[in-house]
Amino acid sequence: MEKTVYLSLGSNLGDRARNLQDAMERLRSLGEVAAVSSFYETEPVGDLHQPWFLNCAVMLRTEKMPRQLLAAVMAIEQALGRKRTVAKGPRTIDIDILLFGAFVVDVPSLTIPHPAMHERRFVLQPLAEIAPAFRHPIFRRTIRELLEDLPLGPPHVRKLDDKHTDDATR
Repeated sequence: MEKTVYLSLGSNLGDRARNLQDAMERLRSLGEVAAVSSFYETEPVGDLHQPWFLNCAVMLRTEKMPRQLLAAVMAIEQALGRKRTVAKGPRTIDIDILLFGAFVVDVPSLTIPHPAMHERRFVLQPLAEIAPAFRHPIFRRTIRELLEDLPLGPPHVRKLDDKHTDDATR
């Protein structure tokens, strides 16, 4: 049975836009990439002494189950050069499973909905582009409502004019 899944993609090393595009191309092997948000340049969270990120949200229609999807996206990250050396550190690609239909998953290796998504503008702003009316299965609020509830300020998020380039200078 096909499920609709929402993912957050981010990159802050190398050609960030190319990294996101390469990840999306590989995601096509897992199902249909049904929607992609604009690209957003975002200030890092935690370790601020690293390059800014390029982020986007993706809607994926897939037959995979949650743990199968997690294994598949981790394999994509590894294939694209992701090294897990420093938590919240620089990375070529980061793929987070935000929402998996209305499923709630809480096992040691996987929590869905993503436990911090409602606190992150760099996640909610792109996600609101492609799924503004989707209701968070725990909070029962739409993505747009969760975004509107966030305070303004750091970390900064700005939409790029052309989602297919990485012309930012940060």
